Amino acid sequence: MNILITNDDGVTSVGLHALADSLREVGDVTVLAPNRNWSVSGHAKTLDEPLRLRSAYLPDVSNAFTTNGSPADCVVLGLLGALKKPIDLVVAGINTSNNLGYDVSYSATVAAATEAVIMGVPGIAISTLFHEDIGYGPAAQVGLQVVRQAVQHGLPPATLLNVNVPTITLDQMKGFEITRQCDSGHHQDDLVQYEDPYGETYYWIGGKPFNNPEKIGTDIGAIANNYISVTPLKIDRTSNSFISDLNDWVLEVPIDQL
Repeated sequence: MNILITNDDGVTSVGLHALADSLREVGDVTVLAPNRNWSVSGHAKTLDEPLRLRSAYLPDVSNAFTTNGSPADCVVLGLLGALKKPIDLVVAGINTSNNLGYDVSYSATVAAATEAVIMGVPGIAISTLFHEDIGYGPAAQVGLQVVRQAVQHGLPPATLLNVNVPTITLDQMKGFEITRQCDSGHHQDDLVQYEDPYGETYYWIGGKPFNNPEKIGTDIGAIANNYISVTPLKIDRTSNSFISDLNDWVLEVPIDQL
C-alpha cells in the first residue's frame, strides 16, 4: 500500500508530519506537499508555469518532497509518475482548521483529495481546529482509524471522505458520526473596513465560525457536539432533482435573431 500525503498548509506544517508518522502503520508513506501555504485557494492547478520538485526533510519520513505547485498539483505530480512509484491512496491534511459545510468549496485540502478521486485513486481529507494544548496527536490517531477502514472496505467511485476532528482529547470525543455536508458556511464572512496611513480605505474579510449543535446529522453539528465527522462527498455536483424542472423551461436556439 503506497500512500501519498499532502496538505495545503505547506511542507513544514506540524499537522502534515503527525499524519505521515501515524499512517506509516498502514503502508509506505510518501509526502509531497507545497513549499508555501495554499489555504483557502480551492482547486487551483498550475498550467502556465513549470512545476519544480525538491527533496524535503521530514523527521522519520524517508520519502518527502516539496513543490512550488498547489495541493492539487502535488496530487497530479504524484499520480502521473513524478514519484516513480504507483500511488494507491491519497490523504490530505492534517489541516489547521475544520473544513465544514460550504467551506469545503474553498478548501485546498479537500481539493487535493478531490483531485485524487478525479484521477481514479481514493482520497481522504482530514482537518481539525488546531490548539496548542491539544496538538495534532488526536486527529492523527483518528485519521489512522479512518484510513484503516477505507483500506479494508474501499471507497465507491467518484467519492471522497471529508473527516473533521473536534479540538479535544481522544477520551473526550463521543465517537464517530457519519454526516452530510451542512447547508451553511462554517466561517461567516464579515467585511471589516479600515483606513491606511495614507487615508486610503482597505477591507479585511473576517467573521466568526458558525458552530451550531442543533444542526444534527451534519458536519457542523457533529463537531459542535464533540463527535468526529465523516462526510462522504461526491465530485458530481449535478442537481438531479432540478433536471425535471429544467426540462419544462422553454429553451430554444434563437435562430431567427441571427
